[in-house]
Amino acid sequence: MSSLTVRRIFVWVVGMLLGFAVSFVLVTGVIWRLVPSGEAISVQDYGYIYFLVTAIPIGIIFVAWLDGFMDTKILPD
Repeated sequence: MSSLTVRRIFVWVVGMLLGFAVSFVLVTGVIWRLVPSGEAISVQDYGYIYFLVTAIPIGIIFVAWLDGFMDTKILPD
């Protein structure tokens, strides 16, 4: 496996992990403050599909950001 392939895999894994982590913090730490009842919301209450639809785009934003810094050329210049 070439160095570029390893960096690309690293960018995808780290980007998606960051996306899921940020989404988890948003769902469990921020959204419950916006609910009128003030009850805590879990990922199960939020919905697994909605969580994925939230986490994957945020992860792609991190992938694009990391792609620029690590020069993996995932996105065309």
